[in-house]
Amino acid sequence: MLEASFLNLFDRYAPDGVVSVWPAWEVRECGQERDTATTWCNVRLSFDDGAQVDMLAVVCDGCVSVEDVRARPALSLDDLAVLPDWIEGPLLEVCGGAEEPVGAASADGAPDKRHARPARPRGIEGRRFVAGEYLAAQGAGRDPVLAVMSATGHSRRRALRLIAGARDAGLLTPRHVRR
Repeated sequence: MLEASFLNLFDRYAPDGVVSVWPAWEVRECGQERDTATTWCNVRLSFDDGAQVDMLAVVCDGCVSVEDVRARPALSLDDLAVLPDWIEGPLLEVCGGAEEPVGAASADGAPDKRHARPARPRGIEGRRFVAGEYLAAQGAGRDPVLAVMSATGHSRRRALRLIAGARDAGLLTPRHVRR
């Protein structure tokens, strides 16, 4: 049985989740220059612990829009931010469109800014990464929270949550020593 109040997608690995996609319906438009198709797809992201996310997504011209999301347990705002990374590849494979590699240049030659945040490992490796950045900055006499913010690309609040996760994992010393 699930005990967590949020799903915490940002702490999970891609192999832990199974993405199932099946087309619901498709609308084709015949234009003067080219024919376009808009496809609605049902998407389910499920995990071994019983957590799952059901979505209705729309694929048109290689772009994905999510129309409806239902999750058990609930999704936090951080979960919503990483949800597209989980579903985009399988969704574009099934419903049409080719996924561009991350950092690929757009049609005008500019790099794709959608994934501007640096990649970092998830789970315990991510906590070790955060702890390493924190301790290195602390040893160099710099602000460790700012160091974690710049290394992960997250806001101050999210960086503090990552640091707290590293503390909870025992990778950093507790903030207050009990007497």
